[in-house]
Amino acid sequence: MKASASLSALIALMIAGWTGNYIAGKISLQAFPPVLLYGLRISMAGVLILPAYWWERRQRTARSWTLRDVPQLVILGLFGVALNQFLFVLGLSRTSVAHSSIFANTTPILILLLACARGLERLTGWKLAGVMVALTGVVSLRTLDTGPQGEATLSGDFITFCGALAFSIFTVLGKPQARRYGTIAVNTFAYAGGALLLAPVTLWQSAGFDFRAVPFSAWAAVFYMALLPSVICYLIYYHALAHMEASHLAAFSYLQPLLATVFGVFILHERVTLALVVSGLVIFGGVCVAERAR
Repeated sequence: MKASASLSALIALMIAGWTGNYIAGKISLQAFPPVLLYGLRISMAGVLILPAYWWERRQRTARSWTLRDVPQLVILGLFGVALNQFLFVLGLSRTSVAHSSIFANTTPILILLLACARGLERLTGWKLAGVMVALTGVVSLRTLDTGPQGEATLSGDFITFCGALAFSIFTVLGKPQARRYGTIAVNTFAYAGGALLLAPVTLWQSAGFDFRAVPFSAWAAVFYMALLPSVICYLIYYHALAHMEASHLAAFSYLQPLLATVFGVFILHERVTLALVVSGLVIFGGVCVAERAR
């Protein structure tokens, strides 16, 4: 299905919004510790997503939930959305924008492997070849490109990879529930539930923290992370998914590492090495092979 001009514009906004998330994260991490930043972001997102949730409820586009459904919705949302975003922030605090964007976008490979492990897909020769090429790129990226001291660390890359794994598990295991209750409801429970569960930690992190010393740019970055990537981009993604094939939509996500790396160079003055470029191309070459074989 071919995307219309308006849909293409929305997809462009989605990609730009998710790409800017890496830069906003780095800016806000200069003023906030990672756990406090995550607590503020998820709390803001929980409030900002409520209008979309109320609109969906009025449209009656998904099944209404009951009190018995709340634990399942909270667990599903926390695992797929809240945990993914917490690990994203924590990983970004310990690695570069380029590494974070590349490792975060290994999701298609992880989803394929999980789907094959559950018997939902068959691991063909081409799929296996794509997986092996992508994994070779991951190993070479981690081995050959460490960047300046402290910029890209093994722990940061691993945490980011775990975040991608959490979202992949949610995608494979939680897809029926997301269709059943509606993606907006799942995200709302994720943000609201996550904010409530993390409230004691957020308050503990806030105690003694000098909020008056936080510059406006850091507050703007936190608000950006809560509104655009967490709420608006997700809504655009699910809207686009209803109007075009998932494989076509996924292809646009391959632009994120390139754009994030460019932004990281010009805004944050991060360094790009030949090993980073080659490893990134190998990873996404493998992802493309595996995706086309599906």
